[in-house]
Amino acid sequence: MPRTFAILEPMLVFTLIMTYIWKLRFVNGNLWMVILAVMLLSHALRRETPAKLGFGLHNLRGCVHELAPALTLLALVLLAGGILLRSTRQIGFDRELVALALYVPWGVAQQYALNGYFLNRLDGLLSRRAAPAVTAALFSCAHTPNWFLMVVTLLLGYCATLVYRRYRNLYFLGMAHAAVGFLLFLVVPDSISHHLIVGPGWFRR
Repeated sequence: MPRTFAILEPMLVFTLIMTYIWKLRFVNGNLWMVILAVMLLSHALRRETPAKLGFGLHNLRGCVHELAPALTLLALVLLAGGILLRSTRQIGFDRELVALALYVPWGVAQQYALNGYFLNRLDGLLSRRAAPAVTAALFSCAHTPNWFLMVVTLLLGYCATLVYRRYRNLYFLGMAHAAVGFLLFLVVPDSISHHLIVGPGWFRR
């Protein structure tokens, strides 16, 4: 594949994502499907299968075995912080379970975009050290202007790229993403998190 196209393609997709966040979703909320279609076409042209991208059970057990303790510790720290600071939302256990369950597909989708698409594309263009950093920076920029989420996604996005490179499993990353995202919503006050809103809605919150 020509290098010029290889460079322009992720730039185009990122531009479409940012345009959707800031403009297109208010025109037609279904336009995200156009972006997804472009990404899927990209995979088809490169003959990248779902399993190759990380949609599979391969390495899932090893990933859980090695990383679940760290994820559990992070969850306990966040919960303890929310309790000590009395910032935990009182939304009820049933609603918490529903919110977490709904967050899992969204977490998988974001990890697919972050790693399955952008990291894989940038790995072919940049050095092995630069690609994860640039990928995490793009992920952070997508959460503009929410400075809290920008910091979180820069740091955790970079960590996610390293985990993906080692285990190449989007399911674990998606579940971890959902767990951390839900806990941040649960324990971080809106005065800091802005209700985890990005794009123009941040200014109206």
